[in-house]
Amino acid sequence: MNYNKAIKYRIYPNKNQEELLQKTFGCCRKIWNLMLSDKIDYYRETKESLKTTPAQYKKDYPYLKEVDSLALANVQLNLQTAYKNFFRDKKAGFPKFKSAKKTKKSYTTNNQKGSITLNDKSI
Repeated sequence: MNYNKAIKYRIYPNKNQEELLQKTFGCCRKIWNLMLSDKIDYYRETKESLKTTPAQYKKDYPYLKEVDSLALANVQLNLQTAYKNFFRDKKAGFPKFKSAKKTKKSYTTNNQKGSITLNDKSI
């Protein structure tokens, strides 16, 4: 039987890392809101679901290229799931726009080829 394992850590980023984290939080929120807005507009016009990717927005918003692309891809997957869940079961509720002030600042990324490492020697 396969098990998923999650590990929660408290991190203490330096100034550059803190800046990158803040940019990533903001870009994930921006992508969510842009994609949700486009999905709503497209559905109103055609009554069909729109398939979007974060890459479509990088031309108009070049700062999206500075952050982790896997974090943006996970935003896309999360929005698709939320959107499909709404149409499958109305109790799930329609996806909401993310606020810069009220939303919990977090994102999900993937570890590929050692892109995430722990430098704690006590582990």
